[in-house]
Amino acid sequence: MHELSVAQALVEQIEAIVRERQADAATSFRVRIGPLSGVVPELLASAFTLAAAGSAIEQAAMELVNAPVRVRCQTCGAETEAAMNRLLCGTCGDWHTQLISGDELILESVELTMNPTHPSPLTPYENV
Repeated sequence: MHELSVAQALVEQIEAIVRERQADAATSFRVRIGPLSGVVPELLASAFTLAAAGSAIEQAAMELVNAPVRVRCQTCGAETEAAMNRLLCGTCGDWHTQLISGDELILESVELTMNPTHPSPLTPYENV
């Protein structure tokens, strides 16, 4: 089950964001998963529970967003959705297509809780 190693990598990436932004914790995050990514969303969600146990993001809510399979036709130039096992142009039906989405696994966003005693590293310091 390689979803566990993917979940561990997500935990490491999110913890790095928490440290970099000097936040208290991550409360939620969103991951975009394409059906051609090789990752099963349900297994990733289960594996995340194990990987995040005892970490700063243990209580973070995971939102999984399904990315559609989209192709660009090299014959007519159309960009259309395609079936996972039939990467044909939805406009002309040609098989000369290029995959433009559907194989991604992207950490899209992370919501943080900030410690009010620390200035945000994203806010410029102003002399008063």
